[in-house]
Amino acid sequence: MYKRISIVFLLLATLAQAQVVQRNILSKQYPINSFEQFLVPKSSYHPYPKTIEEWKKFVPDSILKIVVKNGEGFLNFKFEPIPGSIAMEFTRTGDRQKQETISFKKRGALFSLILAESIENKNRFAEAIFNGVWSICEESFWGAAAHIGGTGLPDPTNPVVELFSAETASVLALTDYFVGEKLDKINPQIRKRIYFETNRRLLDPMLTKGGSYKWMSKTDPVNNWNPWIISNWITAILLLENDEKKRTLMAHNAMEGLDSYINGLGEEGGCDEGPSYWFAAGASVYDCLEIFAGASNNKVKVFEAPLIKKMGSYIYKMHIGKNYFVNFSDADPTVAADGIMLYRFGKAINDQQMIGFGQWAFKNYPPSFSNLPTNTFSCARRIQNLMSLAQMNTSTIPYVAPTAAWISDIQVLTARTNEGLFLATHGGHNAESHNHNDVGDFIVYANDEPIIIDAGRGNYTARTFSSHRYELWFTQSNYHNLPLVNNFGQSAGRAFEATNVQAVVNEKEASLSSNIAAAYPKEAGIEKWNRLVKLDRLKNSISITDDYAIKELRIPIQQIFMTVCQVDISEAGKIKLTTPTKQQYVIHYTPGIWSVGIEQPSTEGAEYSSFKTKWNNFPVQRIVCIKRGLATKGSHEFSISANKKN
Repeated sequence: MYKRISIVFLLLATLAQAQVVQRNILSKQYPINSFEQFLVPKSSYHPYPKTIEEWKKFVPDSILKIVVKNGEGFLNFKFEPIPGSIAMEFTRTGDRQKQETISFKKRGALFSLILAESIENKNRFAEAIFNGVWSICEESFWGAAAHIGGTGLPDPTNPVVELFSAETASVLALTDYFVGEKLDKINPQIRKRIYFETNRRLLDPMLTKGGSYKWMSKTDPVNNWNPWIISNWITAILLLENDEKKRTLMAHNAMEGLDSYINGLGEEGGCDEGPSYWFAAGASVYDCLEIFAGASNNKVKVFEAPLIKKMGSYIYKMHIGKNYFVNFSDADPTVAADGIMLYRFGKAINDQQMIGFGQWAFKNYPPSFSNLPTNTFSCARRIQNLMSLAQMNTSTIPYVAPTAAWISDIQVLTARTNEGLFLATHGGHNAESHNHNDVGDFIVYANDEPIIIDAGRGNYTARTFSSHRYELWFTQSNYHNLPLVNNFGQSAGRAFEATNVQAVVNEKEASLSSNIAAAYPKEAGIEKWNRLVKLDRLKNSISITDDYAIKELRIPIQQIFMTVCQVDISEAGKIKLTTPTKQQYVIHYTPGIWSVGIEQPSTEGAEYSSFKTKWNNFPVQRIVCIKRGLATKGSHEFSISANKKN
C-alpha cells in the first residue's frame, strides 16, 4: 500500500508566514477590458431554472415535490421584526443567538418559499414571499449584531457589509430572479425596494468603500469572510444590477477582491481555520469561480491553476473518517460534508480523489430535501447542488483516503495506518485565523473514533472575539495536548511559534518534529522544547517524545491529554482509554516519575454549553500528568497503542 511513498523524504518547513503573494490569478488573466467582453448581459443571464419544465431537466420529480412541500411549511410563517431589546442582547449580555435566530429563520423561510413557487408556478406562495421581502427590507440592519460593535444598534447612515448582510442581499436577488414578475403584480414597488435596499446596503458601499474592509485587504491575509461575502456579492451584482457598465465594474471589483483571499494562501493552499471553515472559505472560492464561469460562457476559468487544485484537495486530506475532520483552531470535530459541492469542485479541477470523496459523502451523509434548514446559507450553492443531483449516480469513483498528507504552509501533518490508527499534528503559530494557543498539539483517532482530541470551540459570544478570548478554556494550551511549564501555557500572537519544523513521511513512519519553546512566554523559562510526534506504521502506535531545557523549574512539568473516552488510571504506567464501541487504547508512560489525575472542564456558562453534546454527549475529560522532581533538563516519552489483552 505504501509503495507510492516508499522513498523517505524530509521536509524542512520554513514557518508558515502570514505573507501575501500578489499572484492575482484572476485579475491578471482577465483585466477589465477583456472581462467586459466575456460577461453575459443581465438580459441574457439565466443561471437557474425558472419554470417547471426547466426544473425537470435537472431535478427528479420526487425531489421537486419534496421542495414544494417544504415551502408549504412556510406558507403561514410569521416574519417577525427584531425588537430593539433583542438587537441589544449582544452588547448587554454577550448573547448573539437570539437576534441571529430570528434573522436566519426569516431568510431560510424566504428561500424555501421562492424555490417552491418557482417549481409549482401557481402563485400559491407569492403573498408569503411578498411579506418576507417586505419584512426583511424594513429591518434596520441585515447582519449580525455581533459584527457591528459599538452600542449594538446599527447606524443606518453607515451600512456595514458583513457575512449576513451579504447573505441577505443574495437571497433577495434570487427572489427577484425567480419570482420578480409575480411580485410586480402584487405591487411594483416591491422589486424597486429590493434593488434600493440591496444597493444601499451592499452594492454601493462595496463600490465606494469596499477596500476599507479588513476582509478585502490587499496587503494582509484575509479569512473566510472574503470569499463567503464575495460569493453573495457577485450573486447580487449579476442578478440585480441593470446598468451594464456598473455591473461589469462591480463584478470585476469582486474578482479583484477574491484575488486577495487567494493571494493570502500558502503554496499548498492550506486553510488555517480548519475544515469546517473551509466550507465557507475554499468552498466559497469555488462558488465564486463557478459563478464567474457561468456568467462568461466559460470564458473566465482558473480551475487548472495549481493553487486552486491544492486548495480543493485540502478538505479530503483533513478527513479522518465518518463525519470526523481534523479540528485544530475553532473548527468543529464533525462536519456534515456537502457531497454534491465536493463532487462538483472535484470535477471542475479534475481531481479524481475529490470526486470520489464527494460521492462518498453524498452516499453516507445525503442532503435532506424534505426539511431545508431555516438558517440556509450559500443559497446559490444549494441551488447548484439541486441542479446537480442527477450527476451523482452517473459514475462511481471509489474514495481512497490519503495515507498521509503534509501541508507545509500551515504545518499540518496527517497520517494513518492500515489498522485504522490516525494521527494529526501541527506546528504553526498562535496568530492564525480563529486561533487556539496550540502549537505542537496532536489528535489521535482509532477506526474513526476519537482517542485523543482537540476539544474544539464553544458557543460564540461577545468574549469569543474580544480581548477576553484566551480566558476561555478551550482556546488555551492548558486544555490541549501540550505541556505546562512553571504553570505557564502558550501565549497568543504571531511571535509565539514553532521553529525548526521537520516532517518525515515514508512507508515506516510519519512524524513531525519541532521546537515549541518560542510558543511560550519568557516567564516559562524554556530554553528549548523539542517535540517529536511520530506514527509508527509497523508497530501501529504513536509516540510523543519531548526533549527540553529550562532555565529554572519552580513547579513540576505537566503534560495534558484531552479525551472523550472512559479513563482508567488505576494501573501505574498505563492510562487506559475505552471508546463507546469498547475499543481500548493505552497511553504508556514511565511509572514512578509521573502522577496522573483526571478533570472535567466546565460546561456551564454561555460559552461552554455546546460541550454537553458536541462529542456525542460524552464529556470532555482532561488528563493531567505531573512529572516528579524539578530537573531543568531531560526528556520523556508517551506512547499510544491498542490495549493488548493477556
